[in-house]
Amino acid sequence: MTLFDPEPVPDAPAAGPTERIRMVVAYDGAPFSGFARNEGVRTVAGDLTQAISTVVGHPVELTCAGRTDKGVHARAQVVTFDAPVGAVDPVRLTRSVNRLCSPSIAVWGVTTVAADFDARFSATARRYRYLVHNSPIPDPASAASAWHVDSPLGLPAMVLACDAVIGEHDFACFCRRPKRRDGEEASLVRRVTEAAWHDDGDGRLRFEIEASSFCHQMVRSVVGTLVDVGRGRKRPGDLLGIIRSGDRDRAGDLAPPHGLTLWTVRYPGWSSDEDRDGWPPAEPG
Repeated sequence: MTLFDPEPVPDAPAAGPTERIRMVVAYDGAPFSGFARNEGVRTVAGDLTQAISTVVGHPVELTCAGRTDKGVHARAQVVTFDAPVGAVDPVRLTRSVNRLCSPSIAVWGVTTVAADFDARFSATARRYRYLVHNSPIPDPASAASAWHVDSPLGLPAMVLACDAVIGEHDFACFCRRPKRRDGEEASLVRRVTEAAWHDDGDGRLRFEIEASSFCHQMVRSVVGTLVDVGRGRKRPGDLLGIIRSGDRDRAGDLAPPHGLTLWTVRYPGWSSDEDRDGWPPAEPG
């Protein structure tokens, strides 16, 4: 299911040599049932795949840096796909996809990359940002992008609790443990390199977290637990015990998805911020 009804594209990809295309995209997660394609519902990948296929004239298969959940936004998501050599004009593809997908999806950069570059497996780190509006009065201007928490939050306690999250841990307490195809339990060990709260003033709190990768719903669970600390329901010293227990029931509830944004993705020698912040490109000469 997609919002638009573009011209049909061939059922089979074009024959001949191909090249790998990297695209940096932003999107408002509200209209979508997550990133991954899912028959019968509107998804980011569904709209984006249809738009790209329409422009290049053959079906494409997207790989993304991180599959965001329903309602989660992205500022600089990275996707890759293959296209016939010379078939993609970066500026034309950017403008055409933006016309088809506006306003919910925006393309910020299109680049040809090495054949072994993979949006998911080549990434070395992902960074997420979560926004909280902590005030007794709602703010309509931030309602779509920040979790409104009306009870007072103790920010110093929340900041202190972040220390337990940093480092390499089994984060089973913050996410469901999925089964692998071979029936074995998948590892939920992850290395978090940064986790910090920031006070941006006027009740606006910003949580930044970066890791090599994240488990399903991990960031929202971490935020929900840290907000419980701010409310006084948990103590900063409880976090390490919760993590070591591996017990999902001891952690807090999931924070709402609309406060979460995939902020940037890092690769060896490059970050998705570079395309996002460097657009439009300089004119040649």
